[in-house]
Amino acid sequence: MGNEELRVFFSRRQFLQAALLASALPLFTGCSHLAGQRSKNLVGSGLYGWGQYYSREGKDVNEHLDEVLAAVRDCGYEFLEGFVDLQHPENNARLAERMRAKGLKPVCIYTTASFHQQGKADESVERIAKAAKVCGQAGFTIIDLNPSPIGREKTEEELKTQAVALNKLGGELRKMGLQLGIHNHMPEMAHGAREFHFDMGQTDPKLVGFCYDVHWVYRGGIQPMDCLRQYGSRVVSWHIRQSRDGIWWEDVDTGDIDYGAVAKFARQHDLTAPYSVELALEKGTKSTRSVVENHKRSREFMRTVFGC
Repeated sequence: MGNEELRVFFSRRQFLQAALLASALPLFTGCSHLAGQRSKNLVGSGLYGWGQYYSREGKDVNEHLDEVLAAVRDCGYEFLEGFVDLQHPENNARLAERMRAKGLKPVCIYTTASFHQQGKADESVERIAKAAKVCGQAGFTIIDLNPSPIGREKTEEELKTQAVALNKLGGELRKMGLQLGIHNHMPEMAHGAREFHFDMGQTDPKLVGFCYDVHWVYRGGIQPMDCLRQYGSRVVSWHIRQSRDGIWWEDVDTGDIDYGAVAKFARQHDLTAPYSVELALEKGTKSTRSVVENHKRSREFMRTVFGC
């Protein structure tokens, strides 16, 4: 969404932002009281990919959730990143209970909502905050959030409304002891990643962190190391996926993204945010192994390359 007309504007902002990011560093690198609530360098698995594998077999992953939780644990992961239930907030506590019953921890949980319209943005903040309160009480520490795309480029006024709402939500979550991590897909990366940069440039680093989905950012045209140098101090969670020749690979391994360099940066800068391995299938993905085997292989890659 958007274009890169604001590139010069953001280049000026980047100097100012660097100072803000430096002041926010303790919040988002494992040095705060929030980070102390969880172990460093936890590695989890995203439910989205499991859902794709189950769907391919004609199954609803939600009807096999306990089976998935057990498999995630047996593959060596420490948590599952599922989805916030905004309609029935009490279900978020039940999800945490089911995780603990299988030896997993509630850590990150993902959602999406619309923030670009006056009035409705406040409704989204209220709905998420209500659900987040239950999530926090259940043990979750991070809400990963993707502002909803609208099928066209958002206007500057809409983006300003969105940024204000994100700051408000981040403040509400912080009061609850939770961190907010902004996530992106391709719409935010269009036209020079205008919406992506606007969200990051116009929000308070003390309130709004970064859920760094390395491959979506890479696919959107920003090199992983460039993104880390610009926004690394705001990372509160990671989504990890690999591709080869631009197509998602069935496990996390060597490929288009140099995860060795990413891991080195994370170690050097003490980025102790949790990693969610999010395997996913798309047209052209070579699927030669089971979902369990691919997750086991990916977990071993995380141990070998990221040291966790």
